[in-house]
Amino acid sequence: MNGFSILFLCALGAMLATQIWLGRRHVHHVQSRRDAVPAAFKGRISPADHRKAADYTVASARFALIDDSAGALLLALWTLGGGLNLLDRLWRGLGYGPLVTGAAFILSLFIITGALNLPFSAYQTFVIEERFGFNKTTVRLFIADLVKQALLLLVIGTPLVLAVLWLMQKMGALWWLYVWALWAGFTMLMVWAYPVLIAPLFNRFSPLGNAEVKERIQSLLDRTGFRSRGIFVMDGSRRSAHGNAYFTGFGKNKRIVFFDTLLGTLGVSEIEAVLAHELGHFRRHHVLKRLLVSFGLALAGLYLLAWLMHQSWFYRGLGMSQPSTYAALALFLMAGPVFMFFLHPLHSWSSRRHEFEADAYAAKQADAHALVSALVKLYRENASTLTPDPVYSAFYDSHPPAPVRIAHLEALAS
Repeated sequence: MNGFSILFLCALGAMLATQIWLGRRHVHHVQSRRDAVPAAFKGRISPADHRKAADYTVASARFALIDDSAGALLLALWTLGGGLNLLDRLWRGLGYGPLVTGAAFILSLFIITGALNLPFSAYQTFVIEERFGFNKTTVRLFIADLVKQALLLLVIGTPLVLAVLWLMQKMGALWWLYVWALWAGFTMLMVWAYPVLIAPLFNRFSPLGNAEVKERIQSLLDRTGFRSRGIFVMDGSRRSAHGNAYFTGFGKNKRIVFFDTLLGTLGVSEIEAVLAHELGHFRRHHVLKRLLVSFGLALAGLYLLAWLMHQSWFYRGLGMSQPSTYAALALFLMAGPVFMFFLHPLHSWSSRRHEFEADAYAAKQADAHALVSALVKLYRENASTLTPDPVYSAFYDSHPPAPVRIAHLEALAS
């Protein structure tokens, strides 16, 4: 164990301590307000629905504490516990070349980690979601999704990992620029291809059939200048009772998608308002801004990795006895999020700001009161807490707290 080992353990401990502190705050805050509907929602959310949301939030937050603790322990075992070093020795012992060995090492690491996380995913789906009436996933569908995800990892991940490792080994000191260009291109390709190639593997998408809703939406699209490949309804009810809407894709592959559970909950004007909010993200270039930020962070990260991979203390400090290109990449992917954890509030703040901007756009293009009504219904149907802990919310939440968001929209409406 060297100085970097101690630094890593301190960072990991600080992350876990913060997660536990925030989670406990959140649980206490929500529990203490379980029996009192906030004034802004009286008459809109029943006491029974408010209590259900509180209980669902508390159950999810408590389970997240267990998940976070297990994740920190697993990361410590992979690194300082020697798990990665053992996996590396097993693959090296087979005698393959460095490229094949590296790809096999990284892909097997992903698969094993996913398998170890499987019980937590199953518990969330079949215990917590089931207890509160949200789960619609069968065991057969759950397993089918896992198989598809594993196959996608192998089909898409294998050539990508091989390409990255080849560039790292062959492109000299500036390999990080080549890898960054590859990653940026791959990301844009996935954004473009996801709606037509990947999403249909997991859900059915059918054209919107409701003529009144379709006409209202088309009018909104015409006056906002948004062009897409169509308006689709996704069979979200196959897996969950939660409802949502989003637009996806890039260029000519843009699609507007509504969960069938959402269409069954909202009225025509509410659906229009929700879509106006989603179009606000497009018109305010939020997706593009987030992509640019992610590209910038990736470039900085790869530059840092190019330096770290030549530092022997980096490998020893994270439990690897033999330096290699693929070991450096794996260690960076695993340890990096620990040191980036405390930047999470900045990301959450930026996301909440985008939500306010999209709401403001929706208030101009549609009925703000209808968006308020739609959000209240979604809070109720999704059992979203109306009383999150402020510190927890500021750290984690990508959307503004319900009372703040509703007050903002009502101010815009008036």
